[in-house]
Amino acid sequence: MRSHCVPALSSQYAAPALPGSRGSLTEVELTSIEGRLEQGIRFGRIAAVCIRGRSTSVAAFRPGATFAFVRWTSNNYGIVHSSIAIVTAVAAGQPYARLPFIRPGGDILLRVDEWPKVQLVLNAIDAVDAAGIDPCDAAPDHWRHVGIRVAAGMPFRPYNADRHAAWLRRRAIEA
Repeated sequence: MRSHCVPALSSQYAAPALPGSRGSLTEVELTSIEGRLEQGIRFGRIAAVCIRGRSTSVAAFRPGATFAFVRWTSNNYGIVHSSIAIVTAVAAGQPYARLPFIRPGGDILLRVDEWPKVQLVLNAIDAVDAAGIDPCDAAPDHWRHVGIRVAAGMPFRPYNADRHAAWLRRRAIEA
C-alpha cells in the first residue's frame, strides 16, 4: 500500500509533505488498533500527516514544536502498558534523546509510565487548557516540573495566566 501524505489543515503550520524525505521534521508514528493499541498525539501543532494504512499514520512536527505523545497497550485483562511523553521537536544537527516511535527523537520535557501517573499528566494538560492556554505554548519548565513531581508522587504547581505571561516575557528577552 502506498503512503498518502497531506499538509496539516492549518496553513499557518503547514509544511510540504515529501514522501521519502524527512528533512528536519520530527516524525511520530501513530497507530490505532481498537481495544488493543493506541498511539496518539494529545496536543501539538502537526505540520503534515502521512497515512500509511488503515490503522497507521505518521505525524510530522517542525523544529521547536512541542507535542504530547500518548501510548497504551491492552490485552483481554486490561491495560498492560501506558505512557506519555511531552517532547519538543529539534532542528537538524541539534542534540536529541531517542524515544520509541519518534524519529529521530527530541528534547524530552516529561516522560511518565503507568496509568495512574499518565492520568495525572493528562489532568495537568487539561488544567492548562482550562486556563485558556494552548498546552504547546506553555513553558517547557512547567512540563519538566510536572514530570519530576508526578514521578516523585508529589503535587505540582498549577500553570496559570501569570506564569504564562512571565514565560512569554522571559522568552522575549532571550530572543
